[in-house]
Amino acid sequence: MMENVKRFFMLFFSLIFSFILLITPIEGYAKEKEINVLLDGYPIEFDTKPVLEEGTTLVPFRAIAEALNVNVDWNEASQTVTATYKNSIVKLQVGNKIAYKNNTPFKLLVAPKIVNNRVLIPLRFFSEAFGFDVKWEQETYTVKINSPAREMSVIGFYALGDEKTSSWTNLFGKKYPEYDTGNTQYFTSIALGWYSLDSSGNLLTKSSTGWQRPEGWEKVLEALSKYKLKSEMVLHVTDGDGTLSNLLFSDEAVRKAISAISEEAKLYDGINLDFEGLGLTEKEEDIAKIKEKFTEFVELLREKIGSSKTITLTLHAPNSAYKGYDYKLLGQVADKIIVMAYDYGQKPEPEKLVIQAIEETLKEVPKEKVILGISIPSETPESFAIKVGLAKRYGLNGIALWRLGLINDEMWEVLKTSIIPAKT
Repeated sequence: MMENVKRFFMLFFSLIFSFILLITPIEGYAKEKEINVLLDGYPIEFDTKPVLEEGTTLVPFRAIAEALNVNVDWNEASQTVTATYKNSIVKLQVGNKIAYKNNTPFKLLVAPKIVNNRVLIPLRFFSEAFGFDVKWEQETYTVKINSPAREMSVIGFYALGDEKTSSWTNLFGKKYPEYDTGNTQYFTSIALGWYSLDSSGNLLTKSSTGWQRPEGWEKVLEALSKYKLKSEMVLHVTDGDGTLSNLLFSDEAVRKAISAISEEAKLYDGINLDFEGLGLTEKEEDIAKIKEKFTEFVELLREKIGSSKTITLTLHAPNSAYKGYDYKLLGQVADKIIVMAYDYGQKPEPEKLVIQAIEETLKEVPKEKVILGISIPSETPESFAIKVGLAKRYGLNGIALWRLGLINDEMWEVLKTSIIPAKT
């Protein structure tokens, strides 16, 4: 009798447990898969999660617009989003399946809606309306957006090459002294790393750091001129042994350096100051003085050359260990600021730190003057594409590549499909 009772209760509880399993969704299936949205390989962050409805991905309109660099306006009264990008105007209305692009109506599968006080709009229609390519990856629940090629400045550093990593061959497609179109079509200007300064202000064409002007340098200028590429003379000076600080704190050395630079600059379209290492170990009050002295140097150089030549500054990123640079004042004097958003200790360079460098720079310098420096040795073709995409996402003036001689075929392809080099 007891055995039968035991069997009954075992069967009863077994049935109850099975019933609970049936009515309780298994974790992982209960929750909807989270949708990821990538723009040029890097995620877009939303404060309200994207939703999938009838095969259409809906996302908060302001976040997607900011990522795509599209201007948007929200009309509360009519519940309408108006977006403009180049020559296109798109209008979407909450609850309305008819959208408009340049007054032409388009039928949407799903109407815009409000979720958690955020207006969500169809991602594919919005992105494709402005020329962005959109793909859906079912396996990973990922939307991949690729931005159209954008016109921007592309600067290539021509320096420190050797037979295996020749800047000449990488740029012109042939061994020196022969040249052809090669990869010249991908650049706006070439930064020629041929100069340095000593602590007395003497202009050097051969330095202890390896930067030197090569024999036959005139041939480089000849080839650049043929392919209508701008040239910059780069002055690379470091402060590891105090050379740069000693120069900046000597009025006589500064006068001598500026006189020599302005004279040599007659051969080029612009000047690029790559003054590195300022403000690494100094105390705060000393760093303020270093900032002041470097800014004075740039101001005096501008005063000397006027507007006849461009001045580009190649600077450590604001989130680096080097604090001797006043980005706001330097941004007012210089034509362009190259932010060296690299050497963070990881390869590829961490995107979050690169973004931090961009955002901190943009607090002080207009985006029209900001160039994102990319270290080619630190990147893969995939991570390189992401860095280029970040420059586009933030609407920067362009990118600067360190250096020629190291750019591989896959990276050339990224440039080919992502950028239209600005010609000025």
